[in-house]
Amino acid sequence: MRNLLRRTFYLTMVSSVSLLNASSVQADEAGVPTSPESFHLYLLIGQSNMAGRGVVEDQDRVPHPRVLMFTKDEQWAPATDPIHFDKTIAGVGLGSTFGRVMADADPSITVGLIPCAVGGTPLSRWQKDGDLYQQAVVRAKAAMQKGTLKGILWHQGESESGSAERSGNYCERLSGMVTDLRTELQSPDVPFVAGELGRFLAKVKNDKPSYWPVVNEQLHLLPMRISKSSIVSSEGLSHKGDDVHFDSPSLREFGRRYAKAMQKLQTP
Repeated sequence: MRNLLRRTFYLTMVSSVSLLNASSVQADEAGVPTSPESFHLYLLIGQSNMAGRGVVEDQDRVPHPRVLMFTKDEQWAPATDPIHFDKTIAGVGLGSTFGRVMADADPSITVGLIPCAVGGTPLSRWQKDGDLYQQAVVRAKAAMQKGTLKGILWHQGESESGSAERSGNYCERLSGMVTDLRTELQSPDVPFVAGELGRFLAKVKNDKPSYWPVVNEQLHLLPMRISKSSIVSSEGLSHKGDDVHFDSPSLREFGRRYAKAMQKLQTP
């Protein structure tokens, strides 16, 4: 009888330890490396074409084992579209494909995406002291507790296209934002990649000229002002039928282009 009790106690303890171990594994954030140097973080900022409005398909729901996203609640989880949470219409963006390409290029690292883009927002809200700038800094710093910031991805400018003044000084204002972000995040040399606005945008909207070509011209001036920056072409990419937002295939291609540009900037 005594031996039976001892055996029962032993099995109970073993089961309890196993359950505790399983619980601790589940409690750990999904796939976060123990070494910050192996956890490469990318900050995603801008407006709706960074957040993504593409239709989510089955392929977009399958996570990559080494690509994570920083959730609204500041937890790490497997990255599946929609990565962003700015609006209920958030869908496929360029970030997921970007992360997959970066992870596949280096099996020794895990990629962490920090989504902060918000649709319909002007550059002024992303400049220092702007509310979205501050939110992005707070989220980036929280994410950087477990990883290393390796790059910033930007897509914005549609909101500036209605003004000759705002489109004409876009590069100057964007340069200031990049400099401020690098300083605040203590990452003075972190690469910055931006993408052109869609070339399908109307040149006249509501009987008023749209200055999106000027914004694209201004974007291409950025590398002359900001070191380790690059501009990605939107040539050949299509909209989803609304003349504003890239469709899902185009966003996946955009993600590949962003990744290629980022890899070039990261090459010594």
